[in-house]
Amino acid sequence: MSVPSPEDQDTERGDGTETETGTGTGTAAAAGTDVEDRWRRAVADLDNVRKRAARDLARERATERARVAGAFLPVLDTIDMALAHADADPGAIVAGVRAVREQALTVLSELGYPRQDDVGVPFDPLRHEVVAVVSPEEAGLPAGAVAAVQRPGYGEPERQLRPATVTVTGGSGR
Repeated sequence: MSVPSPEDQDTERGDGTETETGTGTGTAAAAGTDVEDRWRRAVADLDNVRKRAARDLARERATERARVAGAFLPVLDTIDMALAHADADPGAIVAGVRAVREQALTVLSELGYPRQDDVGVPFDPLRHEVVAVVSPEEAGLPAGAVAAVQRPGYGEPERQLRPATVTVTGGSGR
């Protein structure tokens, strides 16, 4: 009589009864090990993706900072030239300051943040912040219009640096 191996389906217990061990016991352990191995690889891959994304984001931020700083260099050059000629005619200094202002506005506009300082346009809560209300008759504008701009805004409604601070005409508006 031969002794049954553990891989055999039927084994004999000590009390003379037989039990079925099944042939899949070793396979289940191997499958569990395989699942755990795949899980560990997936976790490692996810960690690598996270680290790569963080590196890419840092690189893109540095690139964008350099692009913005480079866009403002001509503004600084103009300021330096104005300061070099500080003893010159005051009218020339004012003209230089205006040129610097125009350069700065151009840079902001090219970066996607145009100046918003229009008077007489309809009030838009996405673009304007109201600080005062005047009567339509006093401003000579229809109700709900921007009567004055105290501080200009920069950007578009979906992407703003800041809204314009305005006085609007009261009444029934739009």
